[in-house]
Amino acid sequence: MAELTQATYRVSGGYDIQIVEAGDPAAPAVVFLHGSGPGASGASNFRQNIDAFIAAGYRVILPDLIGYGASSKPEGIDYTLQLFTDTVYEALTAHGLTQASLVGNSLGGGIALLMTLDHPAFTKNLVLMAPGCVAEREAYFVMPGIAKMVSSFGGPDFDLAEQKRLVSNLVHPDFAPNIPDALVAERFAVARTQPKDVLVRMRTPDLSPRLSEIDKSIFVLWGLNDEFCPEAHSRLFLDKCADVRAITFGRTGHWVQVERAAEFNAYALEFLDARR
Repeated sequence: MAELTQATYRVSGGYDIQIVEAGDPAAPAVVFLHGSGPGASGASNFRQNIDAFIAAGYRVILPDLIGYGASSKPEGIDYTLQLFTDTVYEALTAHGLTQASLVGNSLGGGIALLMTLDHPAFTKNLVLMAPGCVAEREAYFVMPGIAKMVSSFGGPDFDLAEQKRLVSNLVHPDFAPNIPDALVAERFAVARTQPKDVLVRMRTPDLSPRLSEIDKSIFVLWGLNDEFCPEAHSRLFLDKCADVRAITFGRTGHWVQVERAAEFNAYALEFLDARR
C-alpha cells in the first residue's frame, strides 16, 4: 500500500477539509471524490484503486467531503451539493491544484459534475461510477437500496454489525462476503463522529438538463444491479454529452470501483492514459 500523507485546509464558513494524497507530486493529478453514507471517506472508498493509479504514474488526491472522514461535520445545516462542491474545490485549490482528472462515485460523481460546470478549466476529464444528481431527489428515494439504508445510524444502538449491513447493501450479494472487516471497522469509526444531518439534510439538484454543457471527455461505469442510482441513467450521458463512453457490469451493485476493482483500474487508466 502506498504511503499516504495528509493536509487540512480551512475553507469558507470556517470548515476544515482534509486531503489525503499519494504518489509523485509532479505527476498528473487524479482527484477521487467519494460517495455518501455512514462512515464514508476518500481513503476507505478508493483503497483498492490507489496503488494501481500511482503505479501508472498519477498523483492520487483523496479529499474527505464536508461531513465525512476527518473533515468538519457541522450540525444544523443543509448539506447541499453546492456546499460539498464549493468546500472541496476551495481545499483542492489551496492544495495547489489548478487542473485534475476527476473520478467520482455516487454523490462524488454529482460533485464532479457540478465542479466541472462551475469551474470548467479545472477539470481535465471525468471518470464517473454510478454518479448521482442526474435526477430529481425524490427519484432516488424510491430505489430499493435507499430503503435498506434506514438505520440506527446516529443513535446509541448503532454498532459494528449495523455498519457491516449498511456497507453490504452497496454491493451485489455475490460480493458481500468479500467486504474486508478492516473496511467496515474504518467506516464505523468515522460514522460514530457524524451527525444525522449529514444524510437527513442532504439536498441535491437534478443536473441532467445541464449535461450538454460539459465538453470534457467522460467515462461512465455502472453496475447493472445498482439499487441506489439506476443504471438506466448512463443513457443520459450517452444522449446529452458530446464525448462519452459507458460500460455496464453485470452482477454488480453500487460500488464498481470496489466490486470490479481490477477491471475498473484497467479501464479507467486506459481512458486517462489516452488523454494524458
